[in-house]
Amino acid sequence: MMDAHDTNLPLNQGELEEEKKTVEVSEEITETPAEDFTTEVQPETTSKFPSKEEILKRLKELAQDADNANKQEIDNLKQSFYKLHNAEMETAKKQFIENGGTLEDFVPQEDSEENEFKRLMGAIKEKRSMQAAELERQKEENLQVKLSIIEELKELVESGDDANKSYTEFKKLQQQWNETKLVPQGKVNELWKNYQLYVEKFYDLLKLNNEFREYDFKKNLEIKTHLCEAAEKLANEEDVVSAFHQLQKLHQEFRDTGPVAKELRDEIWNRFKAASTAVNRRHQQHFESLKEAEQHNLDQKTVICEIVEAIEYDELKTFSAWENKTQEVIALQNKWKTIGFAPQKMNVKIFERFRHACDDFFKKKGDFFKSLKEGMNENLEKKKALCEKAEALKDSTDWKATADALTKLQKEWKTIGPVAKKYSDAIWKRFISACDYFFEQKNKATSSQRSVEIENMEKKKALIEKLSSIDENMEMDEASTLVRELMKEWNTIGHVPFKEKDKLYKQYHGLIDQLFDRFNISASNKKLSNFRSNINNIQENGPQSLYRERERLTRTYENMKNELQTYENNLGFLTSTSKKGSSLLTELNRKVDKLKADLELVLQKIKVIDESLKE
Repeated sequence: MMDAHDTNLPLNQGELEEEKKTVEVSEEITETPAEDFTTEVQPETTSKFPSKEEILKRLKELAQDADNANKQEIDNLKQSFYKLHNAEMETAKKQFIENGGTLEDFVPQEDSEENEFKRLMGAIKEKRSMQAAELERQKEENLQVKLSIIEELKELVESGDDANKSYTEFKKLQQQWNETKLVPQGKVNELWKNYQLYVEKFYDLLKLNNEFREYDFKKNLEIKTHLCEAAEKLANEEDVVSAFHQLQKLHQEFRDTGPVAKELRDEIWNRFKAASTAVNRRHQQHFESLKEAEQHNLDQKTVICEIVEAIEYDELKTFSAWENKTQEVIALQNKWKTIGFAPQKMNVKIFERFRHACDDFFKKKGDFFKSLKEGMNENLEKKKALCEKAEALKDSTDWKATADALTKLQKEWKTIGPVAKKYSDAIWKRFISACDYFFEQKNKATSSQRSVEIENMEKKKALIEKLSSIDENMEMDEASTLVRELMKEWNTIGHVPFKEKDKLYKQYHGLIDQLFDRFNISASNKKLSNFRSNINNIQENGPQSLYRERERLTRTYENMKNELQTYENNLGFLTSTSKKGSSLLTELNRKVDKLKADLELVLQKIKVIDESLKE
């Protein structure tokens, strides 16, 4: 009679049903894709290496134990290294172009760090390839071992010997089967079915008493209960991926453990299955959230690419326009750096798309400044020629003809574009000095206009009397019309004696200011009217004074236009989602409106000067 405590005693037919349940466990496992059992899936590392040297240092460490190296970490190191490497290349390329080189002539210098990086990556790849080959070799050996076990089981079943006597040998074969792990994936199901077939046939031959059977059932229940508890704890494991792979090992142990009492089989299996479902659900949700975040990153990066690709290059015709747009592109590049990885199959493609768009922008910018430089050189030669003509005329005493000739030269000067900043002041000073000298000499020779100036003075005094006599009870529209008519008349009156000029000017504008305030005439009209009144004073020094004033107003207009563009660009980056953001948005809009009004006023002033020059 066999000892009741001998755990290697054979079991009876009831255990066949439990072994079938273990088949169900096996089928439950194989629902997960095969690669999840053969290749460990690691979470994306959040480590960031600030320098290429630290990346190389970490790679050297991984190369020492390449068999256990994290593939995701290696991929992240590779992306980080080439992100830094490409940034260095872009900086070197930009410096090369700024120093006068062209994009086509740029040849990057050999990078010893990149060579070391490739060497380390090659070493790691070689070791991992050897590891994979060794794993495949081990799987083939395991396959042969398990085939031999099946053959031995077949012999036990077909030998006709007493199954009870063969039970010890049977248990040894079972243990050997459980200790032999991985086999080629394509052979797993067929191998397991053949093994299970002969196990079931062997159990069909067994006839154990209830005492032995109950003892085995009890021990198996303890093991499976412990496995259920371990699987349930995995639901609280912080590392979701690690929990998933630990579950696979628990599944293997559950499958390798023998049957329990028939009435407990469904209960213990359902408990283990429920715990497995919870872990599998968390694992699936984890990767779905990663996938969603990566898709969001791709969407953001796609929008940035579209912004750069949509730049209207035909509208970038000035230095300031290109500089403003350059700052926008740099801001987008900085924004790009704050966005995480896109999905792996798109990550490189979207980066190449963005880099191509940026390269295209900076290439076009380089071409523009190259052509601008060439055009400025041509403009400088044209202005030098005008200077020579003005200098040849400055000593002439043929006042009318020479004045007309210099006026024509000044008009021609306005049609010529800008020159390099380092030459602009000097060339302008040279030209205007020649013009000023002539008109100063002309003014000295034409001082006979004294009597006309006295007559003009009397006219302006009479006009001041008319302004003073305007009744404050007069209707606003009527008063406004009268004031403008008197101002227009003032503007038609010529010069007055120099000593009386300031006195009359102050009286006149003092009255105008009072009348504007009294009848609420707009500030812009007031400023424009004042400017019209001041034109005669500007003209006293000759037409060249008007040209200088027009040049000044033109520069003021360009500066204000650039400032307006900057404000409008800033408005595009702001939202009113917060109280502070709304306040800033309101302030910027106010400044934009004011700038637009000021721009219109400057244009009107330029128009007044042009009309005076025509007269």
